[in-house]
Amino acid sequence: MSVGARPRSALITLLVATGLLSGVGAFAPSDVPDVQLQLGNLLYADGRYREAMTAFQRALGTEEPRVRVPARAGVVRSALRIAEFAIARTEAITLRQERPRDPQIQSVYADAMWSSGLFDEAQTGYRDALALQPDDPRGHNGMARVLSARSRYQDAMDHASTAVRLAPRESDFHHTLGNIHERLGQFEQAARSLENFINLLPKGYTDNRAVWSRAELRFLRSFGKRVPYEMKSNPDMVHVLPFRLEHDKIIVQGHVNGGPAMDFIVDTGAEMSTVSRRTSERQGVDPVTYTISAGVGEMGLRGLQLGRIDKLEFGTLSVKNVPCIIKSPALTDLPTAEGESLSPLAMGLSMAVDYKKRVLTLAHRLPPDGEPADETMGLWMHRLATVRGMVDASHARSFVVDTGGQVISISTATADALERPSTGRKIALKVYGASGWDRDAYLLPGVDVAFNAIHFNKMSVVVLNLRAPSVLLGYDLGGIVGHQFLSRYRVTFDLEKAELRLKKG
Repeated sequence: MSVGARPRSALITLLVATGLLSGVGAFAPSDVPDVQLQLGNLLYADGRYREAMTAFQRALGTEEPRVRVPARAGVVRSALRIAEFAIARTEAITLRQERPRDPQIQSVYADAMWSSGLFDEAQTGYRDALALQPDDPRGHNGMARVLSARSRYQDAMDHASTAVRLAPRESDFHHTLGNIHERLGQFEQAARSLENFINLLPKGYTDNRAVWSRAELRFLRSFGKRVPYEMKSNPDMVHVLPFRLEHDKIIVQGHVNGGPAMDFIVDTGAEMSTVSRRTSERQGVDPVTYTISAGVGEMGLRGLQLGRIDKLEFGTLSVKNVPCIIKSPALTDLPTAEGESLSPLAMGLSMAVDYKKRVLTLAHRLPPDGEPADETMGLWMHRLATVRGMVDASHARSFVVDTGGQVISISTATADALERPSTGRKIALKVYGASGWDRDAYLLPGVDVAFNAIHFNKMSVVVLNLRAPSVLLGYDLGGIVGHQFLSRYRVTFDLEKAELRLKKG
């Protein structure tokens, strides 16, 4: 489905020809969609994705499948590039209905489902594409993402390498391969793949992901021959840490670079561990580069520093060369100052939280639970840990499982999809997150939310603007579940088995 780049002169020629001919009626109306399809392909190859999507949408006004089908695929691909997740999902469903036996259509559909956070549907689509055409590169790239998110890294690597071999000019495939290398701690290989991704972007093209990737490349290369997340303690050891709860957050004590004990929030809703600017200066955590971060709050995208902690210790756990975010520049108008946080999942550690006993267990391989879980959900670890939830019984969404959060919330995009009649009044809330205050947050009553057999009926949920983190992550966040939900259970994040297990008590 990809289209090779063409010289800019070809684009200019096409635009001039279109203008001249349309002015004198030189072709019949049925020819217009053909021209719009060609224009969309050229604009897409030039990195002008929003304009390309408009051209593809205009080309949909034809009954001829030879134009309509590739035009609809173009709408999906363009919409994904500009994070118009709802448009991509709607058009992809129609596209699949038109051509259910076309492997390339299946993989484009699966890409749209993936970017909508519907990972199960995406997995089915990629498998169907490869069953129809075993050498479909987009299908292999998709399966690489699926398997990586389920911690099956070697299988993911095989699929990603195959995708790059089949379509070496497709930038996104190199990005996927780099992500897998990074998850395996192979930072030099990850840097090479990321460099290939950047070099294959349309000339002069830039977006937040491109900016983030360039910063990430500098950061990866700063490690040199150091081993990221190098365990100084026994890598097979199980670490048991006491914790306390403050403001619904799990607090453990740790040491940065051999310094004094300090409080860390255990945060599964973050991609990396974080330290404050003050701690970085006092404990010698030097910044390497700036990066783009995104979270709840009016700032949306936020520039922060990336650094490396030489040694991070929590009880018996000792880890060297820990990538971290330095909260600099810091936000100054929040009720509490930004402090330190620990992200065990980013280190590749599974974890169990016993809220009743106030004990946190960390290990690459957790010991048996002892008793069967009351509920087991599939855990998707694609930059953040998510599980599937249903809103009002018919809207499937991915929810971030966030031990650093407090309530059950849904995104504004999810709330809009519920198509509820407007009452003209919203219950405004004061909510702040990693990107400051969310001035648009409000309370929505009477919402049904379900996670497998766990149901919350007619509850009030917080509605948050999750657009910025969704854009940066590359998939639509449907909501967040925090302490209000998790504290009812003994919660196990099992990366090895790709499960979130909940046990009452």
